[in-house]
Amino acid sequence: MQICINVQNFTIKYLKKSYFCLNFKITVPTTVLLFRILFVVFILLLIDFYAFSGFKAAFSTIQIAFLKKNLSFFYWSVTICYLIALTIFILNFKPGQGANGILFRIIGGGLVLIWLPKLIFAIFLLFEDIYRLINAATIYIYDIVGWESKGTEEYFSPRRSFFSKIALAIAAIPFSAILYGITKGKYNFKVNKITLKYKNLPISFDGFTITQISDVHSGSFDSIEGVEKGIKLINELNSDIVLFTGDLVNNIANEFDPYITLFSQIAAPLGKFSITGNHDYGEYIPWVSREAKESNFKKLIENHGKAGFKILLNDHIVFNRDGQQLAIIGVENWGLPPFPQYGDINKASENMTNDIFKVLMSHDPSHWDAQIRQHPLRYDLTLSGHTHGMQFGVEIPGFFKWSPVKYKYPRWAGLYEENDKKLYVNRGFGFIGFPGRVGIWPEITQITLQRG
Repeated sequence: MQICINVQNFTIKYLKKSYFCLNFKITVPTTVLLFRILFVVFILLLIDFYAFSGFKAAFSTIQIAFLKKNLSFFYWSVTICYLIALTIFILNFKPGQGANGILFRIIGGGLVLIWLPKLIFAIFLLFEDIYRLINAATIYIYDIVGWESKGTEEYFSPRRSFFSKIALAIAAIPFSAILYGITKGKYNFKVNKITLKYKNLPISFDGFTITQISDVHSGSFDSIEGVEKGIKLINELNSDIVLFTGDLVNNIANEFDPYITLFSQIAAPLGKFSITGNHDYGEYIPWVSREAKESNFKKLIENHGKAGFKILLNDHIVFNRDGQQLAIIGVENWGLPPFPQYGDINKASENMTNDIFKVLMSHDPSHWDAQIRQHPLRYDLTLSGHTHGMQFGVEIPGFFKWSPVKYKYPRWAGLYEENDKKLYVNRGFGFIGFPGRVGIWPEITQITLQRG
């Protein structure tokens, strides 16, 4: 085996009846970057070594000679290959790429798929080790005082194969769930239908239907067929209007180009309306100039139009039926720091009164508590997204829902009500970072407004 490495080119040559060569151009990393790489690798290896001790115990009784002989190779080859890929990815990562690219998705998905089950496995092993430690301490004390030894004569008894097998079986559950989430779950669209009753809803709009989608993140899509499935479900609802509550792309406007035709197929009798989210401003990648960034945002706005959406940038539109009114209000992104605050609720609501029933689109649900809920104007229904439900959690409809994102956003998914004002947080149409969804599925929401 021959490995050749230099500063400008990274070359791997494997010589054994075949020839395989990978070339990667690598820039000289800074000390800080090297430290970060080493720290990440150290933490992952720490989990790996600990989990491997239980892995060996679980397969200690295996009777297949080939597997028993090559157990360590199979285990560590996956780890080593991933760590090499991770290091190459970090060294070659260009901020301008953002969260795009197949390699980014492989690295993100692999990290969760490989190490989260190992971490869960390791946690269960820790419980056994606490027992082993207590047992060892007991034997040691008995030896010191000269009492008859209690339990095994060894201070630290070997790991029990049975317990390790149970821990491994438990760890296999999240592994299977994550694997499904990466391969199928990210396009496993769920249609949530809810009915909201309002005393002040104009009679002419009783039964008015809204389809909401949010957080498309088109730069992460990797299946035209998967997206088509979601578009078909939207059209089958046949709602009066379709509202999109921001984050069309990850960073760059042209991420949406391959999907313009698909999203233009979304139909609604009274129109399609949209707003911007925090990812739509190109805030997370460097630009060669302010003009380039502004040009990107201009193209993004044009792409909304090409897909048939009328974008409301701190603006509104009013529907009239039999002399009664319903307003759709859209604000630009407004979030708590470090997220941008371009939204201007007062500008968007100019000339609005409390006699008009108002549906507000605001990407970030934290806006509701910060400004909207206590605003002098009554915003009857606010539609948000942004959280994605962290694309990971547990939901039993009508009984229980949990995601780690709840500790950052108290209002993170579903319906919230206070003083006749309602907030609905959509779980998102797409995905970003982790290339999948586990337990928190992509959502299409249909809301029916009723007078009552």
